[in-house]
Amino acid sequence: MYTLHAKVLDRNTNAELEPDTEFNIKIHDINDNAPRFEKEVFYASVPEMSEVGTSVVTVTATDADDQTYGNSAKLVYSILQGQPYFSVDSENGTIKTALPGMDREVKEHYQVVIQAKDMAGQMGGLSGTTTVSITLSDVNDSPPRFANHSFRVTTVESTEIGGAIGRIKADDPDVGHNAEMEYSIVGGHDTFNIITDQATQEGVIIIKKALDYESKRDYDFRVEVKNTYLDARFIHGVQFKDYATVKVTVEDVDEPPVFARNPYIIEVHEDTAAGSFVGVVLARDPDADNKPVKYSIDRHTDLERLFNVDSVNGTITTLKSLDREMSKWHNISVVATEINNPRQTTRVPVFIKVLDVNDNAPEFAMSYDTFVCENVKAGQLIQTISAVDTDEPLVGHKFVFSISGTNPNFTIVDKEDNTANILTRRGGFSRREMSMYFLPVVISDNDYPIQSSTSTLIIRVCACDSRGNMQSCNPEVLPFSDGLTTGALVAILLCVIILLSKCPPVRVCVCDCG
Repeated sequence: MYTLHAKVLDRNTNAELEPDTEFNIKIHDINDNAPRFEKEVFYASVPEMSEVGTSVVTVTATDADDQTYGNSAKLVYSILQGQPYFSVDSENGTIKTALPGMDREVKEHYQVVIQAKDMAGQMGGLSGTTTVSITLSDVNDSPPRFANHSFRVTTVESTEIGGAIGRIKADDPDVGHNAEMEYSIVGGHDTFNIITDQATQEGVIIIKKALDYESKRDYDFRVEVKNTYLDARFIHGVQFKDYATVKVTVEDVDEPPVFARNPYIIEVHEDTAAGSFVGVVLARDPDADNKPVKYSIDRHTDLERLFNVDSVNGTITTLKSLDREMSKWHNISVVATEINNPRQTTRVPVFIKVLDVNDNAPEFAMSYDTFVCENVKAGQLIQTISAVDTDEPLVGHKFVFSISGTNPNFTIVDKEDNTANILTRRGGFSRREMSMYFLPVVISDNDYPIQSSTSTLIIRVCACDSRGNMQSCNPEVLPFSDGLTTGALVAILLCVIILLSKCPPVRVCVCDCG
């Protein structure tokens, strides 16, 4: 539409001769524009197995011609390529499925060409086209299936627990989570388990109990595979699981010797003579060949070389006499080695307990400082003694105390609690007469054979106050007329020695010895 304003002017004077006049000029449309789509290629998807008439995508075109005048801009849509799978609504350009049961696993991608024609689709109209790339998206409509329903796996008996020995794979034409599977052993199994590798969707067979070729060489079990996610629309009448049989063959490996026990605990009495029997260790080759083995002692565990082992029969003997008081336990290692393959070795700890033999006599528990007062009375307690024994009797120590022979000065009273009291048998001791007494005490144990020893108790004679507290234990030096004390005799002897060592042979030395 154009609007023009015109007026008449005097050519000479340029004066307006009449008012402005408005002219409206309307341009009538002709069909000179073809329909145009926004894109040359559209992309869309629709689930596989969709029902007929399921909407996929709507594509529309525009026409620059006048929408209100004639049919120049009246568009009609049609499908040029993509039949019989899809159809298009002629009025609004909506593409729909036209064929039931379209299976992504059969054909996944489709190229559909849509035409938009003006003039209501009549002859002579102009047209434009676009391409729609349609992809069928996956649904879980396919169950997993084993291509081979029998698998054979071989492994060695030394495979560690938790180790993988083989993989099996089922096929599922679905994709994504619709193809996720899980494997399991039907009824379970005490030796094997199967887990799912989420990355590859394979079933991984693993060991859950140690294998032994000599005990069992062949296994077979049934494996089930099924989808993790199910679509309720497709499970009716279809079993979404499959089964396969797995046969496992165990192969032999050369294993080291195996001891009958681990560890060994052996007891032997002390003072056993060298070459005496201690015990026996036994090892065998667990392989089917049962190769012979030889025995040896790891000398790093027997530095004193106290023991020996027979290389053929595993008998352990002593090389030296054992002393429990020196060591109660000896921990050695015995090594078993395959004769035909020295690299196959096994060691076992042998704990040897040395049993006690009553070969030590009891003795004083300590060194006693004992004294008796000069003014003591008969029956006075002067010392309580006890004993120790390095032996280890089964029911505890029981010591008996006694004095060898009859002693006129002292007596002993066994308290029967492994202690004894030393008592005076008389009163009135004198340092001048005797400054020190030696009392032999016999101590015996109650084990077999009975061991006894004599320990000497040294008793000093001391001057004490009225309460019995010691004041002095030095011997008194008395005049010659009253008799010689031990101290005086010692002094005289010293004088004689001095005379002999220092006085010339022609001279006489007089020594005042007090």
